[in-house]
Amino acid sequence: MARTTQPIELRHLRYFLSAAEHGSFRKAAGAMGVEQSAISRRIRDLEDRLGASLFQRRNHGVSLTHAGERFLQPARRTLRQLGEGSRVVEAIGRGETGHLRIGIFSSLASGFLAELIRAFRESHRSVRIDFVDGDPENHLAAIRQMQLDVAFLTGLSDQAGCETTLLWFERVFLAMPGEHPLNDREQITWTDLAGRRFIVSDVAPGQEIQDYLIQRLADLGQHPDIQQQHVGRDNLLTLVAHGSGLTVTSEATTAVTFPGVIYRPIAGETLPFSAVWSRHNDNPALRRLLSAARSAAKKQRHG
Repeated sequence: MARTTQPIELRHLRYFLSAAEHGSFRKAAGAMGVEQSAISRRIRDLEDRLGASLFQRRNHGVSLTHAGERFLQPARRTLRQLGEGSRVVEAIGRGETGHLRIGIFSSLASGFLAELIRAFRESHRSVRIDFVDGDPENHLAAIRQMQLDVAFLTGLSDQAGCETTLLWFERVFLAMPGEHPLNDREQITWTDLAGRRFIVSDVAPGQEIQDYLIQRLADLGQHPDIQQQHVGRDNLLTLVAHGSGLTVTSEATTAVTFPGVIYRPIAGETLPFSAVWSRHNDNPALRRLLSAARSAAKKQRHG
């Protein structure tokens, strides 16, 4: 039998395996819901392409030739691998598996973002999630370069080349030592903070906190006393406990307690948080996360 150079199609393998299983072209056709002539024709095509007869034809049915027996396992393996591959691709397309890279600017200790990630992980256990701390400028650059899928940032402004959606608000809290004169207040006003010393970190979100303090205290005609410390957030709060100065933080951060530090809300102060992503990002897991975030935000607003 002369071999052709035409490629083998999936239906060739399916028809071959069905005929081998049933020992009959007629029964294979019934099982697959096609005409017997279709089974016979496609298997003949397959034999032409392989250059060998796969079945011995008899009046009562068919049986595999030696070549057919040799071809049986590779055909099964090929279909199984293709089936597994298609299920993986379909799962990725449905956002059930995959990889998400998330830039964060808020604490994951509590609040909207913490609950969103917890719920998403429970419903998408096969999606790997990597988190990246950083300042907004670096996050936005990484999003535009497709190095991050999404970032959750403060503010409401539109970003060139990016999509944004407002999700939640967090109250702003003052962090101060436990023995501070203001610790008997239920909430703090900016007037209470005039002339006080503040400390901020030199890493994110230190610069943003410094800019925030300058803006708020300048409205009172004050030139704020702000000292930058070359430490991370944990050590910054330890310095607060030691009396080095006050600082401010978002509501989600207050779920983590530090010895000697107390938190009080600043009256009327909230921070908006938005999701930011590239409009060119087609990651299905990202779409699922954004859908979950919008649903959670809607539920929170109407809760």
